Amino acid sequence: QPCAQAFGFELPRRLSFPLHTPAGLPPRQGSCIPNRMESMQTFFFLCLALAIPSHASTGAHFRGSTSEAAGLRVETGEVEFSIRSSMEALVRGGGRLSGIEAALSQTFKALPKNSRGRLSPRAVRYLVHGYFAKEHGWLIRGLERHGMQADTSEVHEASILQDRAPALVEALLEARQADRGLALEDVVAMVAALERLIFDESIQLLEAAYSLNYLTTEGPMDEGELHEVLRSYLLVFEMGMRSNLSDARKHQAIKRKLERAGGSYLTLVEFEEDAVRNFGFAHSHRMNPFADPQYTFQAASHIVEDLAQAYGKWQNAECRQMKEELIKLDVDGDGRVPLSSFYAQPETSSYQFTESREYLQTIGALDETVSSTPRVRIANYMLGPSNCIASSSYYSVCCLSECEAIMNELEGAVQAPTAPAARLLGIVANLTSSSYAPEAPRQLPEDLRDKMHAIAERHGGEAPLHGRLFAQWLHSAFPQECPYPHVHENAAVLSPGKWLNSGSFTAPKEERVRAMEQAGSATEEAHQAAEAQPQALEWSEDEVLPLEEPAQRSRGALGGNAARLAVQLAVLLALLRAAFSG
Repeated sequence: QPCAQAFGFELPRRLSFPLHTPAGLPPRQGSCIPNRMESMQTFFFLCLALAIPSHASTGAHFRGSTSEAAGLRVETGEVEFSIRSSMEALVRGGGRLSGIEAALSQTFKALPKNSRGRLSPRAVRYLVHGYFAKEHGWLIRGLERHGMQADTSEVHEASILQDRAPALVEALLEARQADRGLALEDVVAMVAALERLIFDESIQLLEAAYSLNYLTTEGPMDEGELHEVLRSYLLVFEMGMRSNLSDARKHQAIKRKLERAGGSYLTLVEFEEDAVRNFGFAHSHRMNPFADPQYTFQAASHIVEDLAQAYGKWQNAECRQMKEELIKLDVDGDGRVPLSSFYAQPETSSYQFTESREYLQTIGALDETVSSTPRVRIANYMLGPSNCIASSSYYSVCCLSECEAIMNELEGAVQAPTAPAARLLGIVANLTSSSYAPEAPRQLPEDLRDKMHAIAERHGGEAPLHGRLFAQWLHSAFPQECPYPHVHENAAVLSPGKWLNSGSFTAPKEERVRAMEQAGSATEEAHQAAEAQPQALEWSEDEVLPLEEPAQRSRGALGGNAARLAVQLAVLLALLRAAFSG
């Protein structure tokens, strides 16, 4: 890999640059380029200055509770409005709220809700995680995949919120203590705030990219300088926490080496140039056609935001190509590849798969139903942490989940958390995916139909869409798209940071050779006996309902703490409005 050689150490396979470039980014609408850096610095300062620890007392209910503090009467509705308004102010002017709401609304309708029609913390986590996984391929630290555990983290535990928006964390904790739940517009604002904070982390990398090209952010750049800065940004973004942001000489040497190597680096250049062209098209009415264009830091920030937003779907082209290579090895069409074949890719192949057996077992990607012939589950492997790149301190960019898209279509059709088996079977029969595109409704196998009816019967006549058994059923129906729902003792094993920081997911060459030799020693009679037996559906009756809240939840009164929180958020809202309107 030219990238690995240039950086002077071996990188995980997915840290090489994507191999294909999708269609260009759509032209961006609007002409205003707000200077958000000063606004966001104000926001972070205010949040840090105003944040206070939560001390909710027990014994009173949130609904209708009031408090007197410094002569101020605080109503529940006022606190809710302040929370929502502060987050909406954070993203005002970005034009993102309507798009986010459209992406979330179908799933929101299908999630279980409390008596007020609002989402519990676990459902909010599911919705937020699913949005970023589907739209950007982002795995946010603190909101990683839950591994089918009933006890999962919640949105307020996302590292970026705790570090950069503690006032919003405080508000979420208060809402949780009160068992209030979040409405759709609350979740939309929360997602937009998270997205905004992550985009602004990219602006910090842009500042570093200026420095790595011996430029300052104060003066304008010509187009050639802009291209160099944006390419540097993408390089340090993809390298993530491994990047050296202070050694400009070394960085320039790396860029020159990559340029000479060509190959995958050229696709990164095309991606960057597409973004600049789209920016020019969207702002052509403001440019002088008779002069060479000059680009301010605000203009570069605008382009970087587009790059950060589109990067996940752009880099997923490599994920698709990797999956195609694995599907070629899936001779049975059941979404599984023999471990020996997984390791046996020749050096001339586009990919050599080197993850260790221990890693594959730990993340739930190894099917050992037949111990002598272990097989790799394609969908689980593709979503595994070894295929994540661009790992920052707050999130990683991973392969997009095809199963998220299937679930989103299902949720849009059902618009309820449960449904009868017959209805679900009818919907699934008409779903399409990368491996199923039937012209007529798909004829599902009888054992799959029986399993669906059994799930519904177990739950009183309707199958829960977000339980482990239904996820297992989807895996059986779409084995190349949907992962097998392995129940993990510790969901941290699905976090990219656990593996990428140590590099311990790679198998030594001796281990890979041994796996291939063991498979080769099987007798022809054993193969014939295995082929003669009808292949049983991999199935476990273990059920987990990860979105189901505990029956008992402590309820706390906001008391004087609510008054302080409301005052803080009111001040925060006023200053945010002033910052964003300036």
